[in-house]
Amino acid sequence: MRTMHIAGASILAVFASGPVHSPLADSHTFGLPVIAADLGVIALITDWTLKQSVDRDDAVPVPAPRHHDRDLEAMQTYRPGYRFWRHVFTIPNGRMAFGRAADGSLLATFPLGRNWARGADWEESSLADLLAGEPLEGGLAERRDDTALMLAQRAGPVVYHETRGTFIADGTERYGAFLGEWGAIFERFGVPAEIGLAQGLAESGLKGRIRSEAGAIGFCQWLPQNWERLQELAPHVIEVHNQTTQVPYCAAHLAVLGTKYGSLIPALSEHHAGAVNVGRAMINGDFAGGDDVRERYFLGAELTLLIRQNRPPGYREVVGGYGPRSFRYAEMVFGNTLTIAELKAAIPQERIFAMRPSRPVSFEEVASRTGLSADQIRRFNPALVNRVPARANLYLPSHVEDFGTDTAFWHLAATPEYTDVLNEFLRLDERFAPEDWHDGSVFETLRRFESRFRATGTEEGAVMAVVIAFVIGELSDGRQLEILTEVRRSERAHRLLEQGMRQRDALLRTVDDGNGTWARRNALLTTASVNLR
Repeated sequence: MRTMHIAGASILAVFASGPVHSPLADSHTFGLPVIAADLGVIALITDWTLKQSVDRDDAVPVPAPRHHDRDLEAMQTYRPGYRFWRHVFTIPNGRMAFGRAADGSLLATFPLGRNWARGADWEESSLADLLAGEPLEGGLAERRDDTALMLAQRAGPVVYHETRGTFIADGTERYGAFLGEWGAIFERFGVPAEIGLAQGLAESGLKGRIRSEAGAIGFCQWLPQNWERLQELAPHVIEVHNQTTQVPYCAAHLAVLGTKYGSLIPALSEHHAGAVNVGRAMINGDFAGGDDVRERYFLGAELTLLIRQNRPPGYREVVGGYGPRSFRYAEMVFGNTLTIAELKAAIPQERIFAMRPSRPVSFEEVASRTGLSADQIRRFNPALVNRVPARANLYLPSHVEDFGTDTAFWHLAATPEYTDVLNEFLRLDERFAPEDWHDGSVFETLRRFESRFRATGTEEGAVMAVVIAFVIGELSDGRQLEILTEVRRSERAHRLLEQGMRQRDALLRTVDDGNGTWARRNALLTTASVNLR
């Protein structure tokens, strides 16, 4: 196992977002691959597959994630460097990391200061002479771009980004022992545990009280207005700063979006960028000739970014707020599933018990009844300051009957009623395309599932019902349909897309591998000096 060098200090996640993402959030520049080599199709990774259950002696039956193998294959085909992101999140802040775009392997890191030749840490010794006699001038961006060009000449296309390991250090140290429990919650909703946990790791560093510059809160970084709407729909009190309260809603939302697309790849992107921005990318993917939802998303994302780079007049019509972070978001999550696996293997796991008191319970009473320290109580309950509200959840390392009903549904086998409804719901992509979610075709079906989930009488069924109602509300005002219909019908949008395709075709001609297949799927790996802002 690779040693994880993570240092402790808390900063805001640059990826922080909610289900409706700030249009300004994609202003950050991401390193994109430069200069293509004559690589061929990279073989599918076989040394890692995501588990469908957490490693627990008391593991319970859960609905199996759908489409996951196809998502992994698509990620390896269209974004073969996705594993690079585990290095970004496990090396302490203060360095610029470079990796191979073809497989995500780490090539080198450099200090953000000026002396890159002296401060370089080479993962591949054969490249250690790269900067000999090549003094790097200018600021960080110039040194980064020059190094990327030199590396690409020796090692093929590269990706780069500043390291973020410090961001996750505090959270993994304090909350890493809860990964098994939170993973079991994700799986109860049909979401692969490591996908949900990797998203939480990158969004919040696993912390419950973290808040982004846009105001997004906690584990999966939803905006306050979204939590307020969920609270209006929920039968119980939602204390949003408790990760164990957030995780079921994060999981249910991913399950719903994954069902909308039949894939978690565009679902993750919608969480980050919003439905309209991903909808534009999907339209652009149709124009680019994508055959299925994954190819439509990947090709559309690529075409969207190329148009954004050129910024022709009116480009926002087909780009919207979709930018480099939106483009990289899903691969960042998939890449950090490896980080989650390493953390779980290294950190002894603890259980979380949940109780829902019918009356307010003071902090002093919790401490008196349990004998736990204040720090331990707040480790399980970051939201707890003075008291637990009536009908909210209290989390502890063991069950205390006097504190109310046991609500730790992840410790129990899923009921047949819930499992049957969930499995049927997760197959809605066989009947409805993503576009049907915007034009209202799926609304009545969603409302029936909302009622059916609620009728199961289970904790997880109630969460699914709340999230489905939330999604219906997001769709029902018709604004998403109006914007996307306008894009589909716009002559200017078509001209912009034709212009983008010509640029893409010009890039592909420079690196044809004989049949064009690999280059067609990875056009951005052929782009020289792409600098997207």
